[in-house]
Parts: sequence; structure tokens; C-alpha cells
Amino acid sequence: MTHLDAPALSLIDACSRASLDLLQRNLTPHGILAASRTEAAEARRYTRIFGRDAAICVMAMCGSGVPALEQGAVASLDALAAQQAANGQIPKYVDPEGRDADFWYLGCIDATLWWLIAVDHVRRHGAVGASHWGREVERAIGWLLAQEHQHFRLLQQNEASDWADIMPRSGYVLYSNALWYDVKRRFALDHAEATQHHFNHLFNPFQRDLPEYHRARLLRHYARRGRLDPGMYLSFVNLAVVGDEGDVFGNVLAIQSGLADADMARRIVGTIVAAHAAQPYPVRVVLHPLTRQHTLWRAYMGRHQQNIVHQYHNGGIWPFVGGFWVMALARLGLTELAGSELARLARANQLDDWRFTEWFHGRTLAPMGMAGQSWNAATFLLARRALQGDGVAW
Repeated sequence: MTHLDAPALSLIDACSRASLDLLQRNLTPHGILAASRTEAAEARRYTRIFGRDAAICVMAMCGSGVPALEQGAVASLDALAAQQAANGQIPKYVDPEGRDADFWYLGCIDATLWWLIAVDHVRRHGAVGASHWGREVERAIGWLLAQEHQHFRLLQQNEASDWADIMPRSGYVLYSNALWYDVKRRFALDHAEATQHHFNHLFNPFQRDLPEYHRARLLRHYARRGRLDPGMYLSFVNLAVVGDEGDVFGNVLAIQSGLADADMARRIVGTIVAAHAAQPYPVRVVLHPLTRQHTLWRAYMGRHQQNIVHQYHNGGIWPFVGGFWVMALARLGLTELAGSELARLARANQLDDWRFTEWFHGRTLAPMGMAGQSWNAATFLLARRALQGDGVAW
């Protein structure tokens, strides 16, 4: 980050300190809460230990050098494991006191994926043994394998059942399968190469290479029909519909997990940069938001006017995803751009006296959602580690 000026470097240092402080404030004896305790956060159940949020925070807490956070990383995974379903699914969230667990309307597939990734991280870099959570890991993997297509080796899911919980992505979903491939690599699961192969054929149907499997060829035909190459992976592929709205998080994770080769990774970065998705803060999570007139629009997207154009998952700016954007840039060796984006990310977290805002309106930049978002702090710290070349970043 030597190209950054002194004020930018000072801001990054200040954001690192504020991030560690926020994580410690949001930590309970049972694990890390999604957001700081406020009346609004209590009402919306953000004062819970969420599977995906906590797992991402665990990777920043583990290796932080702060004893309370190191212990909190293990406690967070313990709390989620304690409420694991009999079939192996990790809950969407659990109450810090262990009183209840929630599994969402159509199931929450990514909580289990993120929990497994965090378990592997803590096993490698924390103070637990390689067999810690062994039975829970086996059951979690078994639950995911039961949802894997036996030829494509990709997970299948309902719509609105991952982090973008009011977006109509279903069937084979880019984001979830980027995480699935990462889980497969970390736990040396079978058919990882097949997962990578079909991932690249289904979500990038515009390449010249024609898949051998006849059902893959048919899905490719449907996905290409009437569309131009978007310069990035499709957000989902189903038999009748696909998503070409430009899912930034899913594409960034495809880079981070090693699914995208060098050429595809460069195309994704170029597409995101050309769309100004990181201006003025990283990063807008959809490049082409779905309007009410779009064939993919669902009535539930307009609930509380939350997921209308340029808001929430439909084009809002999410600083925690901005952290993954910086990590992907660092992975590709684009350190100058990554450093500049990290400074922008620090500025976003600093707004309103270090509010660590959940998300911002994609056009007006109005702060939206909860304050004191734990994963904003976590991914900022992970992004800075990645830029510094720290091996425990991911």
C-alpha cells in the first residue's frame, strides 16, 4: 500500500482499530452478534449469532491476537454446532443463550457452507485440534451432499434461501456453489474437479468449449438464448430462467475460491470496474438491479419497499462485500487497486462516526439497515491481512 498517501494510510489504521473494537463490543460469552445491541437490532433479531455472519467474523477474530476474540471465534462455532439439526444443517441463526434456532422459510443453505469454511480456518490457525467438531462436520457435509446433483456436482437450492434472502435465485446458484467448491477443497471431498468443470460451463455458458453432457448442453442453450455475454458469471441457472443481473458477491467469491481462471478473473474485475460498482464505496452487489417490470421480479422483493431498485440485495452498497472485493483484487496481484479500494472501504465504515453501516442506497448513498455490523469490521480486517500477505487472511 505504499502508493497511498499519509491520510489514506492513517484512515486504514484507524479503521483497523475501530474494527477490532467493534468486534469486541459485539462479542458475548456465547459468540459474536451480527450487529450492535440497539432497539432496532433487537426488533429485527440482529442480536443473534448468525451462521454466515459469525463464520465470516470468526476468520477475522481467529489470528487477531486478541485473546477475547480468539476465544470468541471458537465459542461462535460452538453455539451454532450446538443447535445443528439432526439432518446436519447449521441454523441461519441461534439465540446467544441457546434458547432457539432459526432455519429460514425455504431453508438456509449457506449457513452450513460458511460454518464449515470457518471450522477449517480455526482448525488451521486457532487453538483447536484437527478433529475438533468432527461429528458435526461429518453431519454438515452429509446434509450438503444430499443436495448435490449427481452429475453436475453442484448444489441445488430454492430461491431466496441464501444471503440474498429476497432475491429470486434458484436451481444452481453461483454464490452457494462458489462456497461449495471452497468447502470441497478444504475438506478434500470427492468430485471437486467435476464441480469446477460444471461450474464454469453452467455459469459461463458463453465460452466456446461445448460440454459433453447432453443436459449441460441443453441448459447452456437456454441460458444463452437471447442474451449477450455479460463479462461475468450468471448469478443462477435454472431450467427455464437464469440470472444476468450481475451478482458481484458471487463473482468475487468465484475468484477468491479459485474457480475462475486468470482470464475469467480479469474479465470479472474489468466488468465490475467498468460498471463503477465500487464508486464511491465498495461495493454495489448487483450491476443491473431488477425492476418491477422484470420477469424475475417477485412480490416478496417489495416487502417494506426493501429490495426495490438500488436497495438491499438489489443494487445496494454492502461494505462487507467490499472487503471480499479487496481480497479478490489482492489474490490477483492487483495491489494498487486493492489498496485504493481498502481506503474507500475504511471511509464507508467511518461515516456517521464509525457507524459501520449495514448497507447504503446504491444511488443516493443514504445509510440503510443496522449500525455496528460485525461482518463489516471482520472483512475489513481480512482484506487488510490479504493485502499485507498474511497467510491467515482466508
